[in-house]
Amino acid sequence: MKQPELGKKISELRKAKGMTQEELVEKCNLNVRTIQRIEAGEVTPRS
Repeated sequence: MKQPELGKKISELRKAKGMTQEELVEKCNLNVRTIQRIEAGEVTPRS
């Protein structure tokens, strides 16, 4: 899956579960800005 598609999919799934970016950050132990960049397709998440 290409990066912009992955970010879009993460955003769609997060919203479908009724989660905010802040809630996802807490579960993933990431920075809010990192989640924003991933969803915007600016960066590729590491495994």
